[in-house]
Amino acid sequence: MAAGAPRIFVSHLSDVAVFDPAGDQVGRVRDLVVMLRVGRKPPRLLGLVVELATRRRIFLPMTRVTSVESGQVITTGVLNVRRFEQRPTERLVFGELFDRRVRLAGTDEEVTVLDVSVQQLPARRDWEIDRVFVRKGRRTGAFRRARGETLTVEWSAVTGFSLEEHGQGAENLLATFEQLRPADLANVLHHLSAKRRAEVAAALDDDRLADVLEELPEDDQIEILGKLQEERAADVLEAMDPDDAADLLGELPEEDKERLLNLMEPSDAADMRRLMSYEEHTAGGLMTTEPIVLRPDATVADALARVRNPDLSPALAAQVYVCRPPDETPTGKYLGTVHFQRLLRDPPYTLVSSLADQDLQPLSPDAALPVVAGFFATYDMVAAPVVDESGSLLGAVTVDDVLDHMLPEDWRETEFHLDEGTPAHGS
Repeated sequence: MAAGAPRIFVSHLSDVAVFDPAGDQVGRVRDLVVMLRVGRKPPRLLGLVVELATRRRIFLPMTRVTSVESGQVITTGVLNVRRFEQRPTERLVFGELFDRRVRLAGTDEEVTVLDVSVQQLPARRDWEIDRVFVRKGRRTGAFRRARGETLTVEWSAVTGFSLEEHGQGAENLLATFEQLRPADLANVLHHLSAKRRAEVAAALDDDRLADVLEELPEDDQIEILGKLQEERAADVLEAMDPDDAADLLGELPEEDKERLLNLMEPSDAADMRRLMSYEEHTAGGLMTTEPIVLRPDATVADALARVRNPDLSPALAAQVYVCRPPDETPTGKYLGTVHFQRLLRDPPYTLVSSLADQDLQPLSPDAALPVVAGFFATYDMVAAPVVDESGSLLGAVTVDDVLDHMLPEDWRETEFHLDEGTPAHGS
């Protein structure tokens, strides 16, 4: 961005792609790093936190940014791929400045920070925050505030940007990241402070929080769940995939687990208890109890209607299971599997029972993880039925759950083929 160019409101930089000079994408912007200064001097913009394809977050100094344009950031191509670590004198704009309650210097009126703008200083390579976009009006609830006048003021016109986190909500941070996939939003939450993580989790709706919890490391899951009111914690567990919820419940103290199970719907609690009865690294411990189950007289049209459900993962939508009543797991006799591609090749009125693959042997609930992994590798499957000795379908194991249990416990925070180290950025 050339000197003297218009200011940039930083919310427009969220999730923006970062490219090298050859046009190859190297990552995406996840936050901005600033250094607060004494008095009312505008903070210096030190650089960007960029997330690489490997999920590693690195520091990109502004001295290595050659262009900030609509929808992209261009770098010099020189990147230090050491993991970003925030220093005590540094602040993250999205994580620590958004939603902060501050005061207008002239009137002492309390306002909420919605956004800030940055600008490159004339004839220099330095950048700084120059304006603050705020909303007047006091809060009317935990994370709600009365709609009030919005205005943009100079940085020097507000006070209250202390080094401590104080008086932050989460609405505008969530708005900034609302387009992120659950895995990416989980990564954002993981890198926030515990206090800020709890604020954001409390502001998410149940379904969104459930999706994000499924992507978080175990320690973060337990921490967030423990800070929710028990009734809400039970609701969020019900919204999670049953296998993920059962895994999370299994890590809680016995009294906490029972208390939450008693607050859940009886059918959901029954699924949780059934899943927790199996050893963790077996097909029964890995499976979900909510695959697509159809009766023998269902048609291809019926099957495709179920597959179209947007709440289904791609792995669960890849096939349907034909069973005799009852339709809920554990079902009546399992008759076979119909793969999605087969459904696309046959007329809508065709009965699924005539298409079922009966040669594929289902997994036993006691099958160990290596056996399950070998099954997926041998038959090129993304999901597999789990059937008990009586022939009832208990659930389905999906390939993502197999990978989740085969990778190292800290795989969500590990970037392969990169050297560990400390950042080389300066203040």
